[in-house]
Amino acid sequence: MHYDVFNGDADGIIALVQLRLAEPKESMLVTGVKRDIKLLGKFASSDDVTSVTALDISMEKNREALITLLNNGVSVFYCDHHRSGDIPQSDELEALIDLDAETCTSLLINQKLGGKFAKWAVAAAFGDNLHSSAKKLASELGLSPEDTHFLEELGTLINYNGYGGSLADLHIAPAELYRKLLAFPCPLMLREDPSSPFYVLKAGYAEDYFHISHLKPTADSEVSAVYELPNEAWARRISGVFGNDLANAQPNKAHAVITLNQSGADYTVSVRAPLNNRIGADEICSAFPTGGGRKAAAGINQLPLADKEKFIQTLTSFYA
Repeated sequence: MHYDVFNGDADGIIALVQLRLAEPKESMLVTGVKRDIKLLGKFASSDDVTSVTALDISMEKNREALITLLNNGVSVFYCDHHRSGDIPQSDELEALIDLDAETCTSLLINQKLGGKFAKWAVAAAFGDNLHSSAKKLASELGLSPEDTHFLEELGTLINYNGYGGSLADLHIAPAELYRKLLAFPCPLMLREDPSSPFYVLKAGYAEDYFHISHLKPTADSEVSAVYELPNEAWARRISGVFGNDLANAQPNKAHAVITLNQSGADYTVSVRAPLNNRIGADEICSAFPTGGGRKAAAGINQLPLADKEKFIQTLTSFYA
């Protein structure tokens, strides 16, 4: 059995959409909410695994399970742009890893496929808040402003759908969303289908965004701002896209959105480095036990309530 393993956000889903449009293959899908990145460990010891495609999940966080797969003779194609750690040396591993702050997994897959489904890559880059890279590719493709805007909205909505404490928080489970999107060889086709996932997510997004339209920061300085959201499903869904919007509105500032977890004992944290200085988010988050990510955007899965001020000080001092 081949396993397709992918992050449940826009970049992970669209990377697989591009691959399977180009190379159809029956597979077992392994994914989850955006924060669920330790995915290889869910099946690494299974007897039925013959090959694996891993997309948009940190190799560093999956290293032990990856080594288990390789030692068992499983062929793995691994494409990602997050912290990788030391890449294992194995004839069974094909690694396409690029940590550049201006790229994402879907852009790497687009290059691998020679641009066969490049419009999908544009949507993914927008979803990952790589607006400059997305607009550059859209320009190279000769897309109209109207089409470019639609792909921006589509990518944002797919990314928005990945955030939540569990699959129950999401409008559409990532595996199901992937299957639905695979039916559209060109993403612009979703605009013409009133029953497409685009319109389902658009309605949910508008309803959730209403809650944060007048939200004020918990902490604000010249170099950073932190916003706090309550323990509500809408807050968990909107947190990532809200962080992107804050970063785009104030490109010289770092931003963090901290959302109270359902346990009431800790927060989920989303960090965005300043768009004009896309470094440091991974370092800041990795300083805390459940943190990780990439230079431009990272997060912490469980920040204890008592560590909130420590986190704010760490964020501010890094960019001071």
